[in-house]
Amino acid sequence: MKLIVDAGSTKIEWVLLGDGNEVKRFITRGFNPNYGKIIDFINILYKELPMDFPVVDAVYYYGSGCGNESARQEMQQILKVRFEEASEVFVTHDLIGTCHAVLGHQKGIACILGTGANSCVFDGSEITHQAVSLGYLVGDEGSGCYIGRKLTRAYFYELMPAELKLEFDHTYHLNIKEFIDKVYHQPAASKYLAGFTKFAGDHVDHPFIQNLVKGCFADFVKVFLLRYEECSALPVGFVGSVAYHFQGLLQECLASEGLTMGKVMRSPMDGLIQLYS
Repeated sequence: MKLIVDAGSTKIEWVLLGDGNEVKRFITRGFNPNYGKIIDFINILYKELPMDFPVVDAVYYYGSGCGNESARQEMQQILKVRFEEASEVFVTHDLIGTCHAVLGHQKGIACILGTGANSCVFDGSEITHQAVSLGYLVGDEGSGCYIGRKLTRAYFYELMPAELKLEFDHTYHLNIKEFIDKVYHQPAASKYLAGFTKFAGDHVDHPFIQNLVKGCFADFVKVFLLRYEECSALPVGFVGSVAYHFQGLLQECLASEGLTMGKVMRSPMDGLIQLYS
């Protein structure tokens, strides 16, 4: 029995494989060791997963925030305690999971474009170049958090067209005091901001929304793709809800820079299941 884990900041997907077939699938809240407290992850393991969780022989954990060795080791030790019967507990960062899902063993560029954003060049076996990720406060261009930040900025600065502002009011009933408190004083600010991306999706035919989202994707292309010298010669694959739901606009932005879009998946799990089956 194998356990494959795709752990993002917003949610964690747990899939059990038995003899190459999916046995069970669980969804819990997300976790990122760069932003959350480790006790939160422990609570997920012991309170959100079933107490009668099946015995597993191996755990393959692909997680946001597991790009540095100390975070990987800490997460690995906690998983070893929770799944003590497992002979193998493999922990790596979500970019490797993205590479395996959208590129397999092909050379290309793999991108994450969901609540956050990142990219790397994959040579078929390992990452050879990786973009600098500054997180949601300074970076994450093109992500759900970035789009949400642009949307709410346009709303409060009254840069949003009147008819959209009315729709926004009707949908969220925002006031500036509550908004500032959630962004600056409450946990999971990136998830909160990314939640406004649904409004963009619901109004994607509006010219203002199209221009806003395209502008966000143009920033993503500039920061996360054009930095690679060979970007025009490689397929660019994506995982993440933002890439999946806005892939038409995303493809336009890539094509305008002479880039080729590869596979686009809402979640890398389907590709990871194929890898471990």
